[in-house]
Amino acid sequence: MSSQVSWWVFGMMSVVLILNLEFSVVEGGASEETKIHIVYLGEREHNDPELVTASHLRMLESLLGSQKDANEFMVHSYRHGFSGFAAHLTDSQAKKISEHPDVVQVTPNTFYEPQTTRAFEYLGLSQSSPKGLLHDANMGEDVIIGILDSGVWPESPSFSDKGLGPIPKRWKGTCVDGAKFDSKKHCNKKLIGARYYMDSLFKNNRTDSGIADTEYMSAREVFAHGSHVASTAAGAFVPDVSDNGLGVGTARGGAPKARIAMYKVCWQTQDGSCASADILKAMDDAIADGVDVISISLGSAIPISREIDISNVFSYGAFHAVSKGITVLMAGGNFGPDAYSVQNIAPWIITVAATSLDRWYPKPLTLGNNVTLLARTPSVDPELQAELIYVDSSKEMTSEAAGKIVLGFTTAENGESATDFLNKQMEVQAAGVILAGRRSDKMIVSEGLINLNIDYQQGTTILNYIKSTNKPTITVSPSIALTGPLVATKVAEFSGRGPNSVSPYVLKPDIAAPGVSIVAACTPEKINYENGYTAMSGTSMAAPAVAGVVALLKAVHPDWSPAMLKSAIITTASSTDPYGEPIYSEGLSRKLADPFDFGGGLVNPEKAANPGLVYDADVQDYIRFLCASSYDEMSITKISKQTVKCPSPRPSMLDLNLPSITIPFLKEDVTLTRTVTNVGPVDSVYKLIVQPPMGVKISVTPQTLVFNSGVKKLSYQVTVSTTHKANSIYFFGSLTWTDGIHNVVIPLSIRTQMVKYFDQ
Repeated sequence: MSSQVSWWVFGMMSVVLILNLEFSVVEGGASEETKIHIVYLGEREHNDPELVTASHLRMLESLLGSQKDANEFMVHSYRHGFSGFAAHLTDSQAKKISEHPDVVQVTPNTFYEPQTTRAFEYLGLSQSSPKGLLHDANMGEDVIIGILDSGVWPESPSFSDKGLGPIPKRWKGTCVDGAKFDSKKHCNKKLIGARYYMDSLFKNNRTDSGIADTEYMSAREVFAHGSHVASTAAGAFVPDVSDNGLGVGTARGGAPKARIAMYKVCWQTQDGSCASADILKAMDDAIADGVDVISISLGSAIPISREIDISNVFSYGAFHAVSKGITVLMAGGNFGPDAYSVQNIAPWIITVAATSLDRWYPKPLTLGNNVTLLARTPSVDPELQAELIYVDSSKEMTSEAAGKIVLGFTTAENGESATDFLNKQMEVQAAGVILAGRRSDKMIVSEGLINLNIDYQQGTTILNYIKSTNKPTITVSPSIALTGPLVATKVAEFSGRGPNSVSPYVLKPDIAAPGVSIVAACTPEKINYENGYTAMSGTSMAAPAVAGVVALLKAVHPDWSPAMLKSAIITTASSTDPYGEPIYSEGLSRKLADPFDFGGGLVNPEKAANPGLVYDADVQDYIRFLCASSYDEMSITKISKQTVKCPSPRPSMLDLNLPSITIPFLKEDVTLTRTVTNVGPVDSVYKLIVQPPMGVKISVTPQTLVFNSGVKKLSYQVTVSTTHKANSIYFFGSLTWTDGIHNVVIPLSIRTQMVKYFDQ
């Protein structure tokens, strides 16, 4: 890191979309630059992948005029889970091929970037327990998790295969050799697959990719992100791991015996990191390889594309994966806490928010008057004693700060960012900085400067002390560890928030899991992380945590569909932490968390294994959803390769069988339907409990559900009406079916809109 201070939200990275401009061709007398375009054709017409690729080449040949050009310009053929290809095309060629009757959509290649010693004990998955989900699932052995990320550091102890049985026979994937990656040496019974994708980063002459010289042309990574994600999902048990000496414990993944297949799609480059054409190819391969779960900790930019806009490659790829029984989990993005900031919003994806743990490493600050306060810090530093000085952040920097610890106040209105303030103090060689502002999980990392974060009240206390004495002093002690019920759980400030900006009737995020200061594997070669492990924060860390839980559930319930697994996780989630305390939402001000912060709540693995009832859905349900979303019938037909005739009038978006009810535009009474499937005791009776949102009336028919050997599925109708006379904000409630043992809870999120699309 340079001497300048840089923002680092503990491993979270902002997303930049950049078009990949490439070489020039002459067409129609004018020179046009080409770039890689993705041509999406929907579901495959042939089961034989070779026939699928041949059809792609024929289509490209008809456009370019020769078989030679078709082979040269083709980048990827998507031929396993769905049909399509990536190719070097000019804009006019892309427009022309988009008019082909078999083409669903064409989009330019775009770029994305990536967005534990205690996390799973916190969630109730204890290794020491002789029974429970971890035991029943045999720790996820034989479940295969596909990770799309920046690669893997295979030597990490987290990827040891000690104690694992043979690789599942259904596995069809491979490990690909490359720079410092020997498939025979580096793959094993834990890391059973390792592929890498970089073709769409190269220009047509195949010599300039923009990839940094420090990168490995293989599945080996330099980022540290991919290893961290993979070990969070399925890392083996590794004792005596810590974050710079704090929080010593055993690192492990959610499913410690699950198998890992790494698909490296992210690279260190000048323009971007993860190319959409490569991501789509990796998803296509993962489907063919035989993964059970796909975890993706990547995100798109705001505004979010529609579910079947080909620029949203995650949604397209996930649709085909889910249709083949593969559960897809994705990070909810790190653009919070603003409303509508959640990403990866398709209803067939499990979208994950990030919470904190019951663990905090504050630094005690002891003033010269013996008053001690606790501060947040992104780094571990030794004890320091120094003079204190207050510097008005709106004024010029002063040399008086040299060798002292500087107190400053930051606000959104003071005209100067916290980063600028820190840079100024570094220039005058201050010993450290105490920044007083609102509490945040967004921390600033600075090299050679102790950086401490406190709130305004604490800052005022320190300022009053400075004013009270001629020579104010402070002692900054080493960080201490606080663990347990004293530490409140909160949805992280950075975590993407609902409502869903594309399909407001679909609740997002779906679920929350720990994603703050998660300790997991990294790449020790490039970064000075202790013993190859470090703490990172982001929804990137939360998504693989839930992927590990899904792997355990898949091991116990191999016949459950992705929608059933999703339902089990959401309907059993908790709105309180493991100690029964409320979960808060961190932002401009702290509030109680609601469904737009954490979906169903904090994931509860043990309860998810035995949910009682589930809300199932299949491809036909999603096709009806696409009809309800006003997609044209031809596009839906091409995607599914089914002749789709949407009913008239179009179905209601409210009737998609989700484990939630979200009504963004309630004016007159509406009635919707949900269907539940009994996965508990055959003979069961469930009673209704409703907690209606403020100003909303909920009527449910029937109010009792009776299941037996002949009745495994039952539907119920919900009528919703409002008592509000004007446009309202969203109010929240819940609808619960209970048999006295199982509580099957779905969140309600309802907004009255007397004047639609008018926000007062």
